[in-house]
Amino acid sequence: MSSIGNEKANSSNSGNQGLNFQRSVLPIPDQPYKGLIVFDAKSPDAKFPPIQPIRPPKEAPNILLILLDDVGFGASSTFGGPVSTPVADALSTDGLRYTRFHTTALCSPTRAALLTGRNHHTVGMGGITEIATSAPGNNSIRPNYCAPLAKILKYNGYSTAHFGKCHEVPVWETGPVGPFDHWPTFSGFEKFYGFVAGETNQWYPEVYDGRTRVAIPNNPNYHFLADMTDQAINWIRTQKTTAPEKPFFVYFAPGATHAPHHVPKEWADKYKGKFDDGWDKLREKTFENQKKVGVIPNNAKLTKRHKEIPAWDEMPENLKPVLRREMEVYAGFLEFTDYHVGRLLDSLKDLGILDETLVFYIIGDNGASAEGTLNGTFNEMTNFNGAASLETPAYLMQHLDEFGGRNSYNHYAVGWAHAMCCPYQWTKQVASHFGGTRNGLIIHWPKGIKAKGELRNQFHHVIDIAPTILETAGIPEPQFVEGVQQKPMEGLSMVYDFEDASATDHHDVQYFEMFGNRGIYFKGWTAVTKHRTPWELLGQKTVAFDDDNWELYDTTKDWTQAEDLSKNFPDKLHELQRQWLIEAMRYNVLPMDDRGIERFNAESAGRPEVIRGKTQFMYPGMILTESSVVNIKNKSHSITAEIEVPASVAKGVIVAQGANFGGWALYLHDGKLKYVYNFLGLAIYTVESPSVLSEGKHEARMEFKYDGEGLGKGGIASLLIDGTKVAEGRIEHTVPVIFSADSTCMVGDKIGAPISSDFEESANKFNGKISWVRIEAGLEDMDRLIKPEEWVRVHMSIQ
Repeated sequence: MSSIGNEKANSSNSGNQGLNFQRSVLPIPDQPYKGLIVFDAKSPDAKFPPIQPIRPPKEAPNILLILLDDVGFGASSTFGGPVSTPVADALSTDGLRYTRFHTTALCSPTRAALLTGRNHHTVGMGGITEIATSAPGNNSIRPNYCAPLAKILKYNGYSTAHFGKCHEVPVWETGPVGPFDHWPTFSGFEKFYGFVAGETNQWYPEVYDGRTRVAIPNNPNYHFLADMTDQAINWIRTQKTTAPEKPFFVYFAPGATHAPHHVPKEWADKYKGKFDDGWDKLREKTFENQKKVGVIPNNAKLTKRHKEIPAWDEMPENLKPVLRREMEVYAGFLEFTDYHVGRLLDSLKDLGILDETLVFYIIGDNGASAEGTLNGTFNEMTNFNGAASLETPAYLMQHLDEFGGRNSYNHYAVGWAHAMCCPYQWTKQVASHFGGTRNGLIIHWPKGIKAKGELRNQFHHVIDIAPTILETAGIPEPQFVEGVQQKPMEGLSMVYDFEDASATDHHDVQYFEMFGNRGIYFKGWTAVTKHRTPWELLGQKTVAFDDDNWELYDTTKDWTQAEDLSKNFPDKLHELQRQWLIEAMRYNVLPMDDRGIERFNAESAGRPEVIRGKTQFMYPGMILTESSVVNIKNKSHSITAEIEVPASVAKGVIVAQGANFGGWALYLHDGKLKYVYNFLGLAIYTVESPSVLSEGKHEARMEFKYDGEGLGKGGIASLLIDGTKVAEGRIEHTVPVIFSADSTCMVGDKIGAPISSDFEESANKFNGKISWVRIEAGLEDMDRLIKPEEWVRVHMSIQ
């Protein structure tokens, strides 16, 4: 820590003037006034020193922390990739490019580590929040003895704001009444504008301002990335106008380029024809270009494509137009994202503060995503629900011109993800190999770093960012925060190599683990083992941990992990395996947990549920996340509502959940009661009453009789009005796992992406009165827990 980290600060309140207190106790305690108190404030003896607000040390910089989503090391032009990122290019010309910077291989863990300076298992984020268990390293609960960076900076006088993605809130805390302990505005950020999920529909996002749901404009040109950039620019301008003496900490975390890959068509069209040769040749071209720009050494070797990843020439010819378009859309999305980062940086330049702002531009929170299946998907939710095989080449071709647009929810094929991680092995989720964990980083700070346009090849990890920020700000790591003694940060400051390209690595040991994929870095050596394949998300059969095949690499000579030395140096391999186990014990990695579908089930995973029991009442105006609604999947259930039909033709939503790529709704259309079930955008099932409902009070009810024996089966949906059955219909398939990563349930209205053609984007409000809605789930089979073999059955049954 820098020597300025020990300086004392003036406290903020009137009782503390003139007194200095260590910043190691946060918030800095208020001290009682001990001077003379007189009766009359006009008395000459009634002199009180002025209030001195908390401020960081005088030279503390503004901080802009930019984190992109799902971008592999070999994607951006800045690191030799095929996608033009001129803003990142320009920033690196005036700053530093880091070639050995590492993440955790998955989004929630990387973000939790980034914002705390501690390993992801230390802060409970062994995986994404949706698969949290009760184990300390996987419970998704950031301990209060690991205070987040934003809170430390706020208590030291920074203005703090977070824009974009927040995927660190435990799922049982995402409901409308909290608790909100882990939401951004309770984690040190004074401003939050973004979404609380792993991804969002960029055209129809689920956005919060603080904790308040935002109504998105009904504008065909609306895109969340542009919106969040506008919000960030406006906040910074306001902050510098009203509190110019305070530095800011802005965390800018777009949902881009995570799927769905949504981008205006003209941006995707810029890349037409540029990927016609396929992913294998693209990977070779990228590899040679990476040598030219210097981000890998000339003696580096291109790692081999594994057999699980198909060659371009093996892909069906009738699918290749779709595959090419998938990559064109992704490339346009990444350049579009870089453009909006440029808008944000231009706003700092306009304010005259860019050079005095410490900018971290992290190009990816993990490697490129291979969750889009071998063919890619028009709706990525098909893969998360075991139905990807229903998106046949013919189906994908039918939607070719819609990829990236408002009617899509698309993701690219595994082969493209592998190419975007060039020159390394594997992709996102595979924490064992650099393809999953190595990401490009740019640091830009002209006022604080003299070196410009240089490369830095020291080994670093995402946990190093927080201590780096504290050192540059002259703020010590606190010993106590809000009365709780803190666990020291586990990262190491990067300041030592800001001016010294030849500095010896400080970060010489780092473990990696994700879904049983694990590795250890120790002074240039890496021992690694891949346990799971990332695109086989839920039903994959895995071998025992002890039967995993370990590999050994000397990265001081073999930059890309291309030559396995495990048979040459068995003792070295065993040494590193023991080292991994030591680190795993130290940082809460154990027990390892490679379960799939069971971890999506709250009861079998051992985490709390927002809704307990089989029945839930809801009322008009309620907007609930998927985790805040009784789970009706894979079981019989009913939806009942007491409504009052107006004299005019009744219309509008009674209750609806999900959107255009998965969901359901009970509603009135042209006066008739109607139920719609949208099966992943692949099929729309409807049941409708034969006659118009009369004016007055009615009980509207839908009963679904599930076929049973497995997941994702169909059933019979019946409509009842005032207890009398009026219609029924068959629903062949149902969604077994998740409607959408950020879908909501609304009572009395439905905004956003339309569930069916009966819906509009913003005019679905019920024109009558709703007294209540009741959902009853699992009338005869709710208590049955999901077993792994049942997932295999559903996966096969919907082929």
